[in-house]
Amino acid sequence: MIESLLPNVRWDRMWEATYETLYMTSISLFATFILGILLGLLLYLTSRDSLWANKPLNAIIAAYVNITRSIPFIILLILIIPFTKFLVGTMLGPTAALPALIIGAAPFYARMVEIALREIDKGVIEAAQSMGASSSTIIFKVLLPESTPAIISGITVTAIALIGYTAMAGVAGGGGLGTLAYQEGFQRNNSDVMLVATIVILLIVFIIQWIGDFLTYITDKR
Repeated sequence: MIESLLPNVRWDRMWEATYETLYMTSISLFATFILGILLGLLLYLTSRDSLWANKPLNAIIAAYVNITRSIPFIILLILIIPFTKFLVGTMLGPTAALPALIIGAAPFYARMVEIALREIDKGVIEAAQSMGASSSTIIFKVLLPESTPAIISGITVTAIALIGYTAMAGVAGGGGLGTLAYQEGFQRNNSDVMLVATIVILLIVFIIQWIGDFLTYITDKR
């Protein structure tokens, strides 16, 4: 029955493409989470009146974040082809898409982390400082725990954006559902392939959003 409704869909290729999309998303999301937290913390901590206030350093980090996250992903993908080829030896396939995915998403998430940190009540930070807490104690015992719900919400939004990035990377030969939908769906005029690939992407997005909402709910102490 399904075969007759979707005659052009090769299910083995669909599952392979789904795996490639999940591979690109999970690896890049993990790296984005780590780099985004570091960049976001640096943006916050080096800002005016913060723990490590440093205007020149803050300006440099902010400029990098603003410039990188302002470049459209498909252009970024093309711009860093030499770097990608140097790093992984090829510009095609899921692994080759990872550098662009990470470079594109980490600054985006860093701003979300910075916003989450700025929403923390300054009184809590000042109370920790008055008790003689070190910078590392304030970071790991105050800043990160207090901003956890917003940080989780931010990484959820970033994960969904990364799904969209992987689809765009697929058009440039990055693999995954984007490549499948473009090469076997659009180029060959197989609308059923594009439909199924789109449905699979939507299901992944819905699952990520549900997990993110659940984790945000259980970590929100308000």
